[in-house]
Amino acid sequence: MKNAILSLLLLGALGAGFLAGAWYNQRERVSAAGVHARKVLYYVDPMHPAYKSDKPGVAPDCGMQLVPVYAGDVRNGASSPRLGGGVAPIEAGTLFISPEQQQIIGVRVSPAEKRSATGRLRLYGRVAPDETRLYTITAGISGFIRTISAVTTGSHVRKNDVLATLSAPEARALIQAYLVTLDVLERTKKSGDGPAAIDLAGAGLQQTTDRLLTLGMSSEQIEEIGRTRQVPSTIRITAPDDGFVLARPVSIGQKFDRGNELYRIADLRRVWILADVFGPEAEHVRPGTNVRVSIPGRTPTLTARVSTAVLPQFDPVSQAVRLRVEADNPGYVLRPDMFVDVDLPVTLPPAITVPVDAILDSGREKTVFVDRGDGMFEGRRVRTGWRFGERVEIIEGLSAGEQVVVSGAFLLDSETRIRRAGADTGSRR
Repeated sequence: MKNAILSLLLLGALGAGFLAGAWYNQRERVSAAGVHARKVLYYVDPMHPAYKSDKPGVAPDCGMQLVPVYAGDVRNGASSPRLGGGVAPIEAGTLFISPEQQQIIGVRVSPAEKRSATGRLRLYGRVAPDETRLYTITAGISGFIRTISAVTTGSHVRKNDVLATLSAPEARALIQAYLVTLDVLERTKKSGDGPAAIDLAGAGLQQTTDRLLTLGMSSEQIEEIGRTRQVPSTIRITAPDDGFVLARPVSIGQKFDRGNELYRIADLRRVWILADVFGPEAEHVRPGTNVRVSIPGRTPTLTARVSTAVLPQFDPVSQAVRLRVEADNPGYVLRPDMFVDVDLPVTLPPAITVPVDAILDSGREKTVFVDRGDGMFEGRRVRTGWRFGERVEIIEGLSAGEQVVVSGAFLLDSETRIRRAGADTGSRR
């Protein structure tokens, strides 16, 4: 009896094992058939998803293996083989990344902050003479250069220093007319004529004096002619003020015409510095701001101020706003056409800002990836404003406190583009 029972139990165990093995083999065959039935739609460049190929191979730009995109991946949102199965799209523009995969990719986030920015603009400037201290000596009559002093371009001159002498035949008649009006005024005063006659004679003298000044004759020489009553053979050209000679386009014996430039002199005790400010940075420059001016390779640093007299000018060639900085120039350290560094402090109004590395700029649009928590990352378009240092203003698209990806955003953007390209191809098929 016992032997019969044991035989039945043994036969039952063998039958159960046979049935279990048959069921397992059938399941494996069905599962394997499901895997091998997956259809490859195309292959893409993992770094540039826009590149597609019908055959496997190597990406022509980066040398990486092309990644297959399966029909099931596009339809069901399966994980991408490029990121090792840790990424799956949840909705349009959104990705799920597991904590382990975030560590592999190197994802780091930083909050969008609302704050004001204070920093310094470093500009390249060029020294120019102060136009209110620039003197151009021109000929008021045609003639010849007779003598020239030792003054040359770059020399420092004092007010009333003689620069040159010139002769002009037409000047003799004007000088004689001056002496005649001077005698008329003196006789009128001695004769006791009334105030009207004296005023008339004085007006005639002033008219002839102005003519001599127009020739380029100095007030000192005119007074000397009045004292000596003699007509000089030459007219002396003198410096109108202290300064440096910027130009001296004359030589002894040279013939000149009326209106020709003889000398150009600049008082360099105060100079201008012209600096170009590009883009939106110009909006934050305020007249009257104190700046620091330094000469490359030299120790002295001067303090200057942005001009309050005029608004910054626009340069049509460089498309920049030209800033004028006014600076005292002790010791004449700054010379015309010298290049200097301008350190300009700037304070920007409070705004929502993110690190520069958070912005993905395709040329047509700008995107950031927002950490929505629990491994969810959303690609979001933004509109940016000023960029100052390592921060960028966000005008639209983000709120203060939202966490944005500052490292690894490029890989997330590439994955989003692959998904988008795959979805488009899948829908067409």
